[in-house]
Amino acid sequence: MPDAHLEQDEVLGRAFDRRLAARLWVAARAHRPLLYATLALYPAIALAELSQPYLLKIAIDDHILAGDWIGLSLTAAVYAATLAVLYGLRMLEAYLMALVGQRVTHDLRNALFGHLLRLEAGFYDRNPVGRLMTRVLNDVEAVSEAFTSGLLAIAADVITLAGVVAVMLWMDWRLALVTFAIVPVLGAAAAYFRIRARDAYRQARRRLAALNAFLQESLQGVAVIQLFARERHEHAIFRRLNRDYRRAMFSSTIFEATLYASVEALGAVALALLIWYGGGQIGAGALSFGALVAFIQYTNRFFLPIRDLGAKYTVMQSAMASAERIFGLLERPPAIVSPADGNTADRADGATTLSLRPPTSLPDHAAPATIKSVPAIEFSSVSFSYTDDAFVLRDCSFRVAAGEHVALVGATGEGKSTCARLLIRAYDVTRGRVLVDGVDVREWDLARLRRRVGTVFQDTVLFAGTVADNVTLGAALPPGALARALDTARARDFVEALPRGVEEPLGERGANLSHGQRQLLAIARALVYNPAILVLDEATSSVDPESEWRIREAMQRLLAGRTSITIAHRLSTVQRADRILVLHRGRVHEEGTHAALVRGGGLYARLWELGLAAPDGTASNAAPAR
Repeated sequence: MPDAHLEQDEVLGRAFDRRLAARLWVAARAHRPLLYATLALYPAIALAELSQPYLLKIAIDDHILAGDWIGLSLTAAVYAATLAVLYGLRMLEAYLMALVGQRVTHDLRNALFGHLLRLEAGFYDRNPVGRLMTRVLNDVEAVSEAFTSGLLAIAADVITLAGVVAVMLWMDWRLALVTFAIVPVLGAAAAYFRIRARDAYRQARRRLAALNAFLQESLQGVAVIQLFARERHEHAIFRRLNRDYRRAMFSSTIFEATLYASVEALGAVALALLIWYGGGQIGAGALSFGALVAFIQYTNRFFLPIRDLGAKYTVMQSAMASAERIFGLLERPPAIVSPADGNTADRADGATTLSLRPPTSLPDHAAPATIKSVPAIEFSSVSFSYTDDAFVLRDCSFRVAAGEHVALVGATGEGKSTCARLLIRAYDVTRGRVLVDGVDVREWDLARLRRRVGTVFQDTVLFAGTVADNVTLGAALPPGALARALDTARARDFVEALPRGVEEPLGERGANLSHGQRQLLAIARALVYNPAILVLDEATSSVDPESEWRIREAMQRLLAGRTSITIAHRLSTVQRADRILVLHRGRVHEEGTHAALVRGGGLYARLWELGLAAPDGTASNAAPAR
């Protein structure tokens, strides 16, 4: 279900929206000196451009017809100098506009990416990554074009047109009115094609977003596509989406080309009227031949920016639509934020600190020197649903004492991983409370909460970079902390065996490591901050026996004396837990030790009997043969 803020793709604005233009102006605040410098060039450019037809009039009337070759040479020299000045100013103008556009692009992309990093997990459940990539890449690029080929270019055209109109009226207002007589027809044609083209531009942007989303999803899942021999099927879908995008772009191109041709034709009609009327005026002695030539030149300069209206309209339509989506996304506030009085855990220079203290605004009993009467973790009547009509947890309550190792088990879909996500406040509860050290997680600063509660999820995510980069994630660690984390996670041996050790570059998503090795690095990553509470979500799933043994050994070492929750389908991994909680229908159905629950003959015993333990029905924790 698309997020409401992104559904605005279906309702885009006009080619020029004053509100969005004002916001773009605000976005360019840091670069206004460059903008002002660019705008200051326009009067000089217009003056150099408008002087050329008048110099032609002087050359014809005062020198060519009079046979004054010396005066003609001087006029030609002035004309050449004017051209040199004009081309120099245009080069400077193009450079400054491109510079402004690139800097605004840089700032907007930074702002978008920073904002996306702050949005909650639920936002990404509803919005495809490819669609968001379109916002950060394509839409920002379209906004950049608004500065280089849109807003500033239109400002230059307006100044030039104003100058052309003023000069033509000054030279001969009757001849000027003949030229301007075609303007109402031109305006009606432009308005007609603008209305027709707007839907085509909207459709093209929607098609591009759909194409990007499908491409990102397909490339990410290419191994599954190849495994099930679905290449033809996926390619057929891509061809359809690509064809739809091509057709939408073709429709917009048709309107743009038609508008250009219409303006060209109307300009030719205006020129014909000008020659017809001007020729009569020359015959009557009311107009000089040089003035008519100058008027023809001015008429061409009058229709030139209007002829380019189609291209500028395309740029502005795309830019306004992209700006609406960009600002709509930036205006969407994160649903999960730290409390207003929470203290940040990041220094001003961006380096990460390792303080594990909760916010100073929290009560005294929240300090890490855990008091036995205050549970380290408490779920109090928690209900939660990812969608409005399907509750995963229903009035779920349990406690985990400080230093206790608790296991959460149950069938798929019973809410085990949901508990882990609620604990780090990736989502907010629908009803009830989740408490850490006796304090509601909604009262914790998010950064400090997530450093106090270390989590290792089943799906390990590694980033482009070295092993050290992936374990520390940019944290400023004390000397030896990285080595200790790798050693505790039982990852040190295989890391040292890599050609470059901790400086070994990893492939995309850690493709040059096994699943078990990636999981060990994830455990080391969670240990970097030495969290007081550790959650292991299916940490030994989908690994070979060798890796499972290593992970179990690492778990035993890192869980010692630490408050922990282990989530598992394979019951053989949780037998040593101090207490096992069995989730069923969104609440705790049973709890106790492994032995007591097996003897009780309840749901846990049935799960055990169904073979969710080791394949042979036992629960051996011995190391495999090596």
